Amino acid sequence: MKTVKTIDATGMILCHDITKIVPGEFKGVAFKKGHIIKEEDIPELLKLGKDNLYVWEHKEGFLHENDAAIRIKNHTAGEGLIFSSIKEGKIDFIADIDGLLKIDTEELFKINSLGEIIVATLHNNTPVKKGTKIAGTRVIPLIIDENKIIQMEDSVKKNIIKVLPIKPKKVAIITTGNEVFYGRIQDKFGPILSKKVEEYGCEIVYHTFSSDDKEMIKEKIQEALNSEAELILCTGGMSVDPDDRTPLAIKEMGGELISYGSPVLPGAMLLLAYHGEKAILGLPGCVMHSKKTAFDLVLPRILAGEKITFKDIAAYGHGGLCLDCPICTFPHCSFGK
Repeated sequence: MKTVKTIDATGMILCHDITKIVPGEFKGVAFKKGHIIKEEDIPELLKLGKDNLYVWEHKEGFLHENDAAIRIKNHTAGEGLIFSSIKEGKIDFIADIDGLLKIDTEELFKINSLGEIIVATLHNNTPVKKGTKIAGTRVIPLIIDENKIIQMEDSVKKNIIKVLPIKPKKVAIITTGNEVFYGRIQDKFGPILSKKVEEYGCEIVYHTFSSDDKEMIKEKIQEALNSEAELILCTGGMSVDPDDRTPLAIKEMGGELISYGSPVLPGAMLLLAYHGEKAILGLPGCVMHSKKTAFDLVLPRILAGEKITFKDIAAYGHGGLCLDCPICTFPHCSFGK
C-alpha cells in the first residue's frame, strides 16, 4: 500500500475499511476495502477525518490484512464452526452447533507469541449454543509480511479451535441414603439431576434407591452397569461420615478410579470412575442445593465424548471457586476456567 492525500485519491483502490461513528446512533463501515474512490467520495472522507488514505499497491511477498485473516482462519478452525464475513480485517468464528468449545491453549499461545497475529477466544471447555461467537482473528498491520503467516502455518498445529457436538447419553441414577430409602424424607436429588441431564437431551433409563449398606449400593451399581445406561450417577453418601459408604462401594466395583475429590468449590467430594466406556460419578450433596458445582463442569465434557483424566480434574483448581452470584451467568463467568 501507499499513502496518498485524500484530495488526490480519485480512481485509486482503498485498501482498508473506513468506519463511520455517530455517537449513540451508528457505527459501521462507510467505505469498504477494495472500494474505488470517486470524486464525490472526497468530501465525505474528509468529514470522517481522513486527510490521507492508504491505497492498494501490490508488492510480492506481502499480504493484505483480509487475505492474512483468511489464511489464519483456514489453519486454526476445526469442526463445528461457521464464519462471519471479513470486517475491518477481522473474521469471527461462530458455533454452528450446540456443543463444547475446545481450544488447544498451548498452540493458541504459540500463535499469539509470534507477534502481529492475534487469535482471541472464549475459554476452553465452555458449553456453547449454536450462533455463539467463540473466537476472532486478525493481523495488527494492514499489510503483513507473508513469511509471518507461513511461520504460523509451519509451527502451529491445525484445527486448534473447534466445537464438539454434545451426544446425549442414557443415564442411570442411584440415590443412596437410609433417610430416603426408608422414606424418612422425600428424594430431592433425583428431580434435580433429571433436569440437569435432560437439558442436554439425556434420557433416564434406570432410577433406583439404596440404603447406606455398602453391599446394597454395589448391587445397584451392578444393575446399572448391566443396563443400557451409558452414564451412572450415584447421589448421597459422599462425605467422610461413618454412614457414607458410596465412595467405597464404587471403588470396590473395580474399573478405573480417576479421582475421589476435586479442587472445586462447591463439589470437592466429587468422584469419577470408569467401567469400560461407562462413566460413574459420585455426586456430593452440594449438587442438590448449589446452582453450579463440579458436576456442571465435567458433565458436558463426558457428553462430548471426552475421557476425563486426573490431570483434567486437577486443572480445575484455577478457576474452581464459584462465587455463588445472585444472578448466575454460567458458563459466561470465571467458574471452571
